[in-house]
Amino acid sequence: MTTPAFIIVGRVRKAHGIRGEVVVEPITDAPDAVFASGRRVFAGTANGDLAPNRSELHVASSRPFNEGLLVAFAEVPDRTVADAWRGRYLLLPADELPPPNEDEVYVHDLPGMQVELETGEVVGTVEETYELPQGLALDVRRVAPREQETVLILFDERTIASVDRDARRIVVTPPEGLLE
Repeated sequence: MTTPAFIIVGRVRKAHGIRGEVVVEPITDAPDAVFASGRRVFAGTANGDLAPNRSELHVASSRPFNEGLLVAFAEVPDRTVADAWRGRYLLLPADELPPPNEDEVYVHDLPGMQVELETGEVVGTVEETYELPQGLALDVRRVAPREQETVLILFDERTIASVDRDARRIVVTPPEGLLE
């Protein structure tokens, strides 16, 4: 799988206040660096694609807020403009981000990966990923004879035993009864 030219680094959740600040959910291991004052990110769509106009947003200020960040962009002067950003993703060129560590994976790499139990038994293939209140979840298409079914598996330390990016394989230890 090839790395896309742009990587999602955050998502605007909502406007905050009247001065154009937005609540950003960071989707990066380095939110303080990515959303530091003076940095720029690229506007994305609500689907996570780069916006057609490739517009840049320049971080005027950023500070922790709940489980995310409160960010002011130079191009977002007030609440009316900030409201238009709700649900949109923020991206950076892939070559501006460090490659993931050996034990890490980009979210965009997960679809298509094979999911197995520690015994080697194949569970299925990741079709989609979802951000849930509990965290990232994998929608896994089961193998025959249950190929019409999917199962939602949380991508967390309790459930994911290992991820091999090169082999495109995820080993899981699902809670009892999840796969029945």
